[in-house]
Amino acid sequence: MSKTVSRLFDHYSDATNAVADVEALGIPHDDISLVANNAHGQHGTQDHEGVNEHGDVSRGVSAGAVLGGAGGLLAGLGLLAIPGLGPIVAAGWLAATAAGAGIGAAGGAATGSIVGALKNAGHSDEEAHFYSEGVRRGGTLVSVKAPDGQVAYVEETLDRNKSVDVATRHAAYREAGWERFDEAASPYTTEEIERERAPYAPTARY
Repeated sequence: MSKTVSRLFDHYSDATNAVADVEALGIPHDDISLVANNAHGQHGTQDHEGVNEHGDVSRGVSAGAVLGGAGGLLAGLGLLAIPGLGPIVAAGWLAATAAGAGIGAAGGAATGSIVGALKNAGHSDEEAHFYSEGVRRGGTLVSVKAPDGQVAYVEETLDRNKSVDVATRHAAYREAGWERFDEAASPYTTEEIERERAPYAPTARY
C-alpha cells in the first residue's frame, strides 16, 4: 500500500532539491511528480513547435534541455497547458493524469483536471483545490506515491526543503476571499503572480 504525499513550494529550486532528495530515498521516478507554474517562461516558452493549432502546449518540448540536462525525474519535464493553471512545466504521474494522456502523446492536446487528478490520488477535496490554486499562483507542487513504510521519511524530506505551511497559506487565501480553485478562471498573469508572491518571497527565485 502507498499514500500520496504532496507539498507546495514557493521556489522551483526548493522543489527540485526536494525531488532529488526523495529520489535518494529510493522512490522510483514513476512514483514522483512535479508541476510548476511557468507563467514567466523561465523554463522555456510556448513559441515553438510544441504548441498545437488549439494553443495547447504538448509534451515533446525540450524543457529538460532548457533546465540544463537535469537527470532523474526532471529529465522528463515537458511544457503543458492545464485549464486554470495556464502554462506549466511538469513531469510524472500526476501531470499525466491531469492531462488526460495528452502528456504522453506527441503533438496531442494536454488538457485535463488537476483537481480531479489530486482527488484520484487520495487527497481530500479541500487539499486538491488548495494545491491547484497554489500552482496557479506561481508555486511548484511535488507529489509522491510513498510506500507505507516510507511515508514519514518522504514527508520529512519534503518539509525540510522549505515547503509551504499549508494551514497558514490556506488561511491567507481564505482571508483574501478565495474559496475554491476554478479551472474556468483565467490563469494568473506574471504581474498578478508577482503581487501574490511578494509577501512570501521578497526576493523572487522561482
